Amino acid sequence: MHVQEWLETVPAAAVYAVVGLIIGLESLGIPLPGEIVLVSAALLSSQHSGIDPVILGTCATIGAVVGDSIGYAIGRRGGRPLLAWLGKKFPRHFSEGHIATAERSFERWGVWTVFFGRFVALLRIFAGPLAGVLRMPYWKFFIANVLGGICWAGGTTAVIYYVGVVAESWLKKFSWVGLVAAVLIGLGSMLMLKHKAKKAQAEHRARETEDPEPVPAGD
Repeated sequence: MHVQEWLETVPAAAVYAVVGLIIGLESLGIPLPGEIVLVSAALLSSQHSGIDPVILGTCATIGAVVGDSIGYAIGRRGGRPLLAWLGKKFPRHFSEGHIATAERSFERWGVWTVFFGRFVALLRIFAGPLAGVLRMPYWKFFIANVLGGICWAGGTTAVIYYVGVVAESWLKKFSWVGLVAAVLIGLGSMLMLKHKAKKAQAEHRARETEDPEPVPAGD
């Protein structure tokens, strides 16, 4: 079966649901490849006449906003003990280095971290829960959350959709080669982000070793 014919068999409702769910869970604080799923779905919509990119972008935005809001509520209720528990259960994703990197971003940029965090894999996972832990006023968080969700989810969907439309003839011509290339690009992006996260963690540990911060007697 030709790739184009196979893509046409994928139900649109299933694509909308998977994208919204994966992005929502990632925004809540569960390490999942939300960006890769969104990019793949947007590319699929450019080749699938039944998948509406507007509906896809809307589902992705709703998943991002709702997931972040739930993460905020969990973080506000659980506080730092929650981060400590997550660090023990999922050390690869919630290590001290990762949390410290996210906290420094909040200290430096405040509410803008929630907005721009949408475009950074590490902050996309931490923004909601950490904003709750740090007791950021919800109205500020909500505005940044909604605007960031719209710009990231809607913008990514639009860009990838139009790139897919332009490349449609190329994909048709080379069939499976195009599909494999898209998958390899996605995997490469994920590995690069993991490398950056490990590098940030190593730099944080090095700074702590060279110049440890004094701990107040009352802590």
